[in-house]
Amino acid sequence: MDAYPHAKLTLGPAIDTGFYYDVDFSGGDTLGDDGLKDIQKAMKKLLNTWSEWSHREVTVEEARAVFAGNPYKLELIEEIAARGETITLYTCGSGKSEFTDLCRGGHTENPSAEIDADSFKLDKVAGAYWRGDEKNPMLSRIYGLAFETKADLEAYQAQLEEAKKRDHRKLGKEHDLFTFSDLVGAGLPLWTPKGTMIRHQLDNYIWQLRDKHGYQRVTIPHITKKDLYVTSGHWDKFADELFRITTREGKEYALKPMNCPHHTQIFDRHPHSYRDMPQRYAETTMVYRDEQSGELGGLTRVLSITQDDSHVFCRHSQVKEEFFKIWDIIDTFYGTFGFNLRVRLSFHEPTEMEKYLGTKEVWENAENALREIAKARNADYFEAPGEAAMYGPKLDFMAKDSLGREHQVATIQLDMNLPERFDLSCINEKGEKERIVMIHCAIMGSIERFAAVLIEHLGGNFPLWLAPEQVHIIAVADIHKPYADQVYHALKAVGIRVHMDDSNDSMGKKIRAAKQAKIPYFIVIGDKEVEAKNVTIENRSGESKQIDLHALANHVLTEVETKQMS
Repeated sequence: MDAYPHAKLTLGPAIDTGFYYDVDFSGGDTLGDDGLKDIQKAMKKLLNTWSEWSHREVTVEEARAVFAGNPYKLELIEEIAARGETITLYTCGSGKSEFTDLCRGGHTENPSAEIDADSFKLDKVAGAYWRGDEKNPMLSRIYGLAFETKADLEAYQAQLEEAKKRDHRKLGKEHDLFTFSDLVGAGLPLWTPKGTMIRHQLDNYIWQLRDKHGYQRVTIPHITKKDLYVTSGHWDKFADELFRITTREGKEYALKPMNCPHHTQIFDRHPHSYRDMPQRYAETTMVYRDEQSGELGGLTRVLSITQDDSHVFCRHSQVKEEFFKIWDIIDTFYGTFGFNLRVRLSFHEPTEMEKYLGTKEVWENAENALREIAKARNADYFEAPGEAAMYGPKLDFMAKDSLGREHQVATIQLDMNLPERFDLSCINEKGEKERIVMIHCAIMGSIERFAAVLIEHLGGNFPLWLAPEQVHIIAVADIHKPYADQVYHALKAVGIRVHMDDSNDSMGKKIRAAKQAKIPYFIVIGDKEVEAKNVTIENRSGESKQIDLHALANHVLTEVETKQMS
């Protein structure tokens, strides 16, 4: 802190790839361009003098004295005291190298001996509001990378460099998949014809998988009266995320942030017998959430979210079977792209019941049901208290991509609360009303976020069935164009997405462009092909072969039908 005497330290937790520390530099200090390098150099120098940690328990008054002048630490001290917890200070080093912080503990015993000075690095600085609240001061969040060894650090840095090359915002622009407009607004992506083709292919695939299990399409409006979300509980719980609309007659509406309350009304349009159960509704539609502008980024955080949403209304005795059917769809869909999945059981936080709808007993019953389902499936799962939706626990599927990063993707939620709030039931075998349950599921979660994950996972190399352009045709010279046109129309007639490059560019430039666009196949037609009435086809790996037109169409269609990764 010698270089930044006015800076105030706030919070600095460990994270998966290292740590971060939020710092207030507003007291006159400025973190310049070389600031990170200077701080890192000082850290490595101090490391040699830090041989052990000492800690002491202090009173509130002692803690206040140590951190007098730092309002952030003082706020934390008051919170710790209010919870009745012990306040502990940890110190390392001595003299000028001494550093004391407010901390629960959990350190290496001998930093200088146990930490390799080349195994950590200060990575970047980002803005962050104190405690994540935009009403609070903006701080500088200094991120650090930390690993066991220098080799581990270098491997992760190499992964970061590869991730930059695969960034979906970069590849989305290069492949002309989506764009953003200042006139439309941040967080509102505009999908080009190519990007829209990918969206439709993904959605169509999920509909194929759902169709096998009896899902029915439904359609709902994008707005609703306030009353629907008051009944569901969303009006209070999602108050800050709702786009609200007041009509000229003074009636209050909202853009829907989710679809489940609407779907309850479709189910409740008439009485249902136990023979009708389950009812499976699905649609792909946009929902809208008023996210903070600083949290928006690419396709991963947007204001308009396209959900491939489904809701199953079923009896308690049908829950396991319906979960397994959805799980089969998820395994097939993600297996197609080579994702490895594990499951997070997202449960409620028992000490914060005010965040959730329903009673403690309802939650425990629902969570026990999910545990049994995960065990029966022999799933690789772990439990995560505090990650549940407000109306029920869920199975969140975690997908590891080709760079080893893990993303939350599909989710299946068990909901015993909305059926209660909307009084949803069926008539059972005894002629009595029986309370039903709801299962919420989105296979992709949101098309926008999944598209971002998929683009980076594949590096823009979309498999043939998903590629906006499947075959690219290049005629060597004008004399070859009539036959090239014949090939083009023959492929197009059987539903293959084919493009004829009739630009005035050189052959070399045309071939380079096709390769840079990562088109699965391109065809070059010259004298040999015209004479033999066949084509020379080359894939992205550089493998080429001559093949007749009929065999080519069958080859492409078979690869599309089987959804090979190629």
